[in-house]
Amino acid sequence: MIRRLLAFVEPFILVLLGTVLLASVLPARGFWAGTVGAIADAGIALLFFLHGAKLSREAVWQGASNWRLHGATLGVTFILFPALGLAFARSPFVYAGLSAGLLFLTLLPSTVQSSIAFTAVARGNVAAAICAATFSNLIGIVLTPALVALLMGGAAGGVTLAAVQAIIFQLLLPFVVGHLLRPWIGGFVARHKTLVSRVDRGSILLVVYTAFGAAVVEGLWHRISVGDLLILGSICLLLLGVVMAATWLIARLMGLAQEDAVVLLFCGSKKSLASGVPMAGVLFPAAQVGIVILPLMMFHQLQLIACALIAARLAKRAPASPVMATVA
Repeated sequence: MIRRLLAFVEPFILVLLGTVLLASVLPARGFWAGTVGAIADAGIALLFFLHGAKLSREAVWQGASNWRLHGATLGVTFILFPALGLAFARSPFVYAGLSAGLLFLTLLPSTVQSSIAFTAVARGNVAAAICAATFSNLIGIVLTPALVALLMGGAAGGVTLAAVQAIIFQLLLPFVVGHLLRPWIGGFVARHKTLVSRVDRGSILLVVYTAFGAAVVEGLWHRISVGDLLILGSICLLLLGVVMAATWLIARLMGLAQEDAVVLLFCGSKKSLASGVPMAGVLFPAAQVGIVILPLMMFHQLQLIACALIAARLAKRAPASPVMATVA
């Protein structure tokens, strides 16, 4: 059983945990902290530039036709999840410092790569999954900061001019520029997926190192106990279970076909680590980012394990989807 679970643990998660350990033992201080922070900021801008260059306009227009499915996916991602986040974050069992991170993870867009991959494994509508994940991330660039400002104004340091400028110049502007340059660089980005993946993960590791380093300097591990982490893990697992059950029920109530129900299940229940970590670095004070992204890191691994088990089970029960065969 343990070996089966370890098979679903991404090697990147181990690297991520190693980065947290390094930041806990050797946090960046003084000039080095400022230098690493500046490099992390540049990495965030480059990350969103490349995501803009990857965005296919054809996928956007194609997905617009299946508005019921995408509307339901966005509703779960940006309405149901935040509502549950508000409820769970107010639990008396959650350490106060972690409640903001718990709420923040529920405001994030869905994942892209893993949502599509699990949909394919479960013989779902892969084309619709591509569109649903793309829509979620595209809208999330604007909607997630807006929800953070609305629901977490105090925790995020308030809606200041500096915060708005950071969102525009580090997230939105690079994304738009990358998308506008897609006709010229889109082919290069598509051919060098490994480069994009390294920038993706490298920027996350830089933000995690600087964030946890700043939090450790502020006494992070003196404030959070093992019991707090166990409670957080239990709540993340409960949150994931409630949302996955809700997506399946919504799909049945809407009368969605099996392959579209699979899309709603996997795209609606996932939260993006790749978007969440850089956004947290922009939206929250440096000393607070480490504790804010801790629930997200835990939820991310739990969702991968749960979705892998469910996708494999659904694959055994469903015939190959015509849509999936066409995309493949």
